Amino acid sequence: MNFDLTAEQQEIRKVAREFALGEIAPVAARHDETGEFPHAIVKKLGELGFMGVLVPPEYGGAGLDYVSYALIVEELNRVDGSVGITMWAHNSLCTNHINLFGTKVQKGKYLGRLARGEAIGAWGLTEPGSGSDAAAMKSTAVRQGEHFVLNGTKAFITNGSVGQIAVVMALTDPARGAKGISAFILEKGMPGFSPGQRYAKLGLHASDTSELVFDGARVPAENLLGELNLGFVNTLQVLEGGRIAMAAMGVGLAQGALDASLAYVKQRTAFGKTLAEFDGIQGMLAEMATDIEAARLLTLRAAYLKDRGQPARHAASMAKVFASEVGMRAATRAVQLHGGAGYMREFPVERIFRDVKLCEIGEGTSEVQRMVIAREILGMR
Repeated sequence: MNFDLTAEQQEIRKVAREFALGEIAPVAARHDETGEFPHAIVKKLGELGFMGVLVPPEYGGAGLDYVSYALIVEELNRVDGSVGITMWAHNSLCTNHINLFGTKVQKGKYLGRLARGEAIGAWGLTEPGSGSDAAAMKSTAVRQGEHFVLNGTKAFITNGSVGQIAVVMALTDPARGAKGISAFILEKGMPGFSPGQRYAKLGLHASDTSELVFDGARVPAENLLGELNLGFVNTLQVLEGGRIAMAAMGVGLAQGALDASLAYVKQRTAFGKTLAEFDGIQGMLAEMATDIEAARLLTLRAAYLKDRGQPARHAASMAKVFASEVGMRAATRAVQLHGGAGYMREFPVERIFRDVKLCEIGEGTSEVQRMVIAREILGMR
């Protein structure tokens, strides 16, 4: 097995790292404190090609592989989870759903704007009454002539109020349950389509999260994305890539926690020694580093399988559940290593601790990932 990155992948990681340190790090704490959405940073991400990582060049994207994508997501989240999740939710969910299942006309109309960062993408699956049981949605889409009329509400939508383009799922044949769900492309300004409440969250304060509301929204029939009633089947394929990105987010946040901890224990003294000289501290750091490296390898393995067109669902779930829980453990240990300082907002580990919890919930909870893995190894479908 070859664990080496290609020269191009190494350069992409270097560019992402330098951008994160130079552009994101100086404003991350302020954005977290104020809840300001990082519009200027998103614009620069578009200029770098990072808002269209998976989009083919013919549609204005960077056309990179999943390994490169995972590396970019890790490096951005290593510095700021809010920017990281804004970028990867845009790429993995809304943009990639159109990229995978859109018609040539739809791709030509939407992908270029999304890839350049001129439009931010949102993706609506979860509803107030359907989280892990996503297929139990209530939103409906009824055909009326050359339009579908949508009614319902989506909940916890990343980029929900700042996004200009949204891919949403709705029931087109309620009697068929999950086999009666279709996907649609909606644009800001369509009558009857609006963002609902913007959520106040534990962490990721600079990431926009809101409801999406459909009140008789009239969507042109040509905006049906993929085949009628195959929206949920396609959604599962989209989520496979999304879970790889969420795993990379967990790795990045965990690495950020370790970075901050290493710097702190080298300069903080107690009993006449730096904290780094204590055996117990060294043991905690060693466990963090080992966990993070294992999570990184699982994530890159899932991305590698995805790039090769091999089945990656269980690998993505393994990476996601492990990396998200490694992230939470690393953040908890980082706060502990900082002592009282770790509880203060002036230190980044406090923000990481709040941000990383989402990794165990979004893109399918840890419990759902274990169910996916168990069904795979048991041969159940």
